[in-house]
Amino acid sequence: MSDSSPTGPPDGRSVTRTLELRVPEMDCPSCAGKVTNSVEALDGIETIDPQVTTGKLFVEYDPNVVDDDDVRERVRAAGYSIESGRAGGSDRESDTVTLEFAVPEMDCSSCAGKVENALEGVSEIDSIETQPTTGRVTVTAAGTGSAVDPGPIVTAIESAGYEATPIDDERGRDRFGTPEPVWRSRRGVGTIAGGVLVTVGMVLQFVLPAFDPQAFVVAERAFHVSHLLFIAAVAVAGTPILRNGYYSARNRSLDIDFLMSAGIVGSVLTHHPFEGAMLAVLFSVAQLLERYSMDRARDSMRELMDLSPETATIQRDGQEVTVPVDAVARGDVVIVRPGEKIPTDGIVREGSSTIDQAPITGESVPVERGEGEEVYGGTINEAGYLEIEVTSEPGESTIAKIVELVEDAQRESTDREQFVERFASVYTPIVVALAITVAVAPPLLAGASWNTWFLRGLTLLVIACPCAFVISTPVSVVSGITSAARNGVLVKGGRHLEAVGEGDVLAIDKTGTLTTGELSVTDVVALEGADEDDVLRRAGAIERRSEHPIAEAIVDHADERDVGDAAGSVEDFEALPGEGVRADLDGVTHYAGKPDLFDDLANLEHTHVTDGGQVQAFEGAEARRQCERDDCIDLLREVVPDLESQGKTVVVVGTDEQLLGLVAIADRVRPEAEWAVSRLQAQGVRTVMLTGDNEGTARAIASEVGIEEYHAELLPEEKLEWIRRLDDEHGQVAMVGDGINDAPALATATVGIAMGAAGTDTALETADIALMGDDLTRLPYLFRLSRTANGVIRQNIWASLGVKAVLAAGAPFGIVTVIHAVVVGDMGMSLGVTGNAMRLSRIEPESPEDVSGSESEIEA
Repeated sequence: MSDSSPTGPPDGRSVTRTLELRVPEMDCPSCAGKVTNSVEALDGIETIDPQVTTGKLFVEYDPNVVDDDDVRERVRAAGYSIESGRAGGSDRESDTVTLEFAVPEMDCSSCAGKVENALEGVSEIDSIETQPTTGRVTVTAAGTGSAVDPGPIVTAIESAGYEATPIDDERGRDRFGTPEPVWRSRRGVGTIAGGVLVTVGMVLQFVLPAFDPQAFVVAERAFHVSHLLFIAAVAVAGTPILRNGYYSARNRSLDIDFLMSAGIVGSVLTHHPFEGAMLAVLFSVAQLLERYSMDRARDSMRELMDLSPETATIQRDGQEVTVPVDAVARGDVVIVRPGEKIPTDGIVREGSSTIDQAPITGESVPVERGEGEEVYGGTINEAGYLEIEVTSEPGESTIAKIVELVEDAQRESTDREQFVERFASVYTPIVVALAITVAVAPPLLAGASWNTWFLRGLTLLVIACPCAFVISTPVSVVSGITSAARNGVLVKGGRHLEAVGEGDVLAIDKTGTLTTGELSVTDVVALEGADEDDVLRRAGAIERRSEHPIAEAIVDHADERDVGDAAGSVEDFEALPGEGVRADLDGVTHYAGKPDLFDDLANLEHTHVTDGGQVQAFEGAEARRQCERDDCIDLLREVVPDLESQGKTVVVVGTDEQLLGLVAIADRVRPEAEWAVSRLQAQGVRTVMLTGDNEGTARAIASEVGIEEYHAELLPEEKLEWIRRLDDEHGQVAMVGDGINDAPALATATVGIAMGAAGTDTALETADIALMGDDLTRLPYLFRLSRTANGVIRQNIWASLGVKAVLAAGAPFGIVTVIHAVVVGDMGMSLGVTGNAMRLSRIEPESPEDVSGSESEIEA
């Protein structure tokens, strides 16, 4: 075991240490959970991987924050012993360094395969991860905590034919490589030059002799010159292709670069320079256009990165200093003036302003923020001067987590991507074999023209590349995930994006999801000459000393009505468990609590009638006589049950001798809840409400928002059981909740969706999908985006297959030429699937004001 204390390497690369422990008693998921929870309590823990079947625990941690003895202590604290990993008595431990490289030209799975093959020869590398959609390569290299030289890794990537640049994680600005204008790049200039040479050659060989057919000598000379021009075009435009083809051959990769190189070389060697030149120029144009399209897809990720400003103004030693954002530490006070971006998460310490939170939560309307309230990095200060105390370390702000999670989401292959890759691995060899057979068999067996059948075989060779087919799914996933992130919906993986649209059942939690989760006063009824303010004044005065949430709601409402400070002296306060509170207000005993509290207190039949808008009380015979009137109202037998049937909690206010009135409190339904439910139902989504609240409240809320099916008074395990039932019935079920109390049900659902995840680490980490703001309008948007994405992926896959099939069928008959294969099958389809995927970036969330009743927006 190494006793060294690793220090961070230069260039912002992170150092981690991996500790492997043998914990034989950790032999079940419950045991693993206890060990994990115990070790997670330590700072500096990166990842924890308990392997129940082998009794091993792998912990990756930052050695500058925590050491291996701390990890062992937390394992033992969970009640588990640790055995020695080998005969020396020490556990196995390794130091690793994670390095990232920008490889912009690696934009397809074929490219990624070549890079992986090249890196396998670097002995220091432990693991390799390629991300062609973002143009990044991440490697884990063995080290001792000191700097790891990236030189051999860069050299290996370059040996595969791709330029690589180490990424500085401190800034992270150039995580996808700096996009170079494709037509001004070296390859772009070479392709244009090659196109000019081909055009001149075509004029000399095909056009010039047509003007003077008898000029045989001129035509013959033009023919030879045109051949030279075609060969020159191959050299100029085809060099990058041939170089990549060489690397493909060296890395044993049967990809499009190898196939095109074979076609170009074969054309020139068999005296078909025109076909070779056209192949080189057109394929280069296709590659450049594909690179341009991929840059557009990556731009959406760059936009996320650019949300956070590069510098911040902070207060140090009584002066304002401008520093890089990464130099801002927790506890610093940053100054943000109107129009500036907030550099990192924090709490407002001075000033107030309206904040545009759209980059984080997707909210279209700016929100008010003042002293003591939280703000997020990347949001925009629209109006006032703010001083903000920083609450997050560099790289740990909400926007940084969003970018990291979106990047991670793109690493995960969806089921369709895996199918496409498996299909392509079979399709390509078959078509290559068919191309060779078409080129060789007819001349050998039937004495047919070598010239004719070579060109037909060459065409099939070009068609063999499944490039457009392979990129059809990942480019759609990238477009969909980044589009969602810009609109306040964080999707943690392509398979989750697919799964939402494939299901038609959504289970919805009530408290904190359909409702705001905060109690507030909804009704005040005043009796016997008192007015609403008087009822609130007295109720607020005696409830002010209570800590019950209902009491807080009444006090807050009294303060809002400016009657909270008008109360008299309160003495002898007493809480009556399960019933309410009692206190002397200005020497008179007052009560506030459940209606049952007053059964033995007031000698009234509590019968009240409306007279000219005033509510009056009567008792005895007079009460019975008044009840014969049509507008008779019985407070406790009619008003209270009516309010309770609406899901409201009723607090009656009065004294020993009389009732003063009542206050109704409820958890308010979100304003957009009814609209969101109706839009989901219009899209064919079955909505089911699951809640632990009582039957009456559940029925009232469900009726108000338009949900027909609800299940109330559910314990957490009963919610989980309902999720399983719905899954058994329908095969796919999504659930939306607050991300914490509903964790078991969210984890069991096919897709778990967390509400209001901005700034909530637990929700960001545990949910499959996180709605960054408390905005239910994002649910219809999510289903619409997912179904459109699934439709786009299906369109791309089947269009790619269909076009390839038609071209392959026509090639042996001479109907399809090399030019058709490149222009339509490769260049055309690559542009087509990318352009189709980009449609997802144009899908925007709707609001109730945007909808006029049309259902045409549901795309599939």
